[in-house]
Amino acid sequence: MSVITDKLGRPLKDLRISVIDRCNFRCTYCMPKEIFGKDFVFMPREQLLSFEEIERIAKIYVGLGVRKIRLTGGEPLLRRDLPNLIKKLTEIDGLEDIGLTTNGSLLGHMAERLKEAGLQRVNVSLDALDEELFQSINDSGVKPERVLKGIGKAKEAGLEVKVNMVVKKGMNDKEIIPMAAYFKEQGIALRYIEFMDVGQSNGWDFSKVITKKQIFEELRQHFDLEPVEPAYLGEVAQRYRYRGTSAEVGFITSVSESFCSTCTRARIAADGKMYTCLFAEKGIDFREMLRSGMCDEEIKDEVVHIWNHRADRYSDERTEESAKNRSKIEMSYIGG
Repeated sequence: MSVITDKLGRPLKDLRISVIDRCNFRCTYCMPKEIFGKDFVFMPREQLLSFEEIERIAKIYVGLGVRKIRLTGGEPLLRRDLPNLIKKLTEIDGLEDIGLTTNGSLLGHMAERLKEAGLQRVNVSLDALDEELFQSINDSGVKPERVLKGIGKAKEAGLEVKVNMVVKKGMNDKEIIPMAAYFKEQGIALRYIEFMDVGQSNGWDFSKVITKKQIFEELRQHFDLEPVEPAYLGEVAQRYRYRGTSAEVGFITSVSESFCSTCTRARIAADGKMYTCLFAEKGIDFREMLRSGMCDEEIKDEVVHIWNHRADRYSDERTEESAKNRSKIEMSYIGG
């Protein structure tokens, strides 16, 4: 089948699938305890897509040109028997890459099983090396050492590892240089993510954003960086290499330098709703389609119709007013 494109000419190449809406962290910028407390009701198992349903929808998307799938959450490693799903996905003809985004707290004892199942790479979220600061951010008592051990186990197992750091003014900006120095020494790519207005509960506003330009200027005072060419259309991170090494640092600039024009991603939330943008207000219920007896060809036609009519470019159009007034779904529900 020929490549399908949206109204802005963007092809469908990447699929992010959230396998669970639960997380064992309560990061203040994502799932703050005052909202996601002990009484918060998460999805019961029957509302989540089954592994067979995820496999089925993945095959349909791959048939339409998707070549990369990333599993997200919540915290995806909380989903029981996740390696079984990964094994199913690796057997899909035409799928070239499977990755996973995790907070790393459970990675240590699962890394080998994930690799054996066919997982190729992990992106580990880590916002600080300072113990007290990291615990205050994740608000769950987990120390950075546990995440770092998980990263080590992932490398030992043969997984490609990247580290994601959300940078928020007044929260962890003092960790920009220590994080760079540590992961440069480890030879692990570190990516700085501008604090984004995802969801309704993270208290976002422009004043809390530290831009790529500001971070880059700080890094340049300590390191000699050279730009790296994008590896493919739609690559989100702007990448740089520490001169004379193979270690890289990258920037995800959704706020200051949007990349809507090359966005090739669709997202499936944990309950099977499809979203055409991280900042979408509503999704399309594919769980109902999967469970109502629709055949694969009918579901494929729905995906084509939705993508052909896609015109999302929220980050291009973001204003202080739109960020505050637009109703957006939570990061923990849709995944990153």
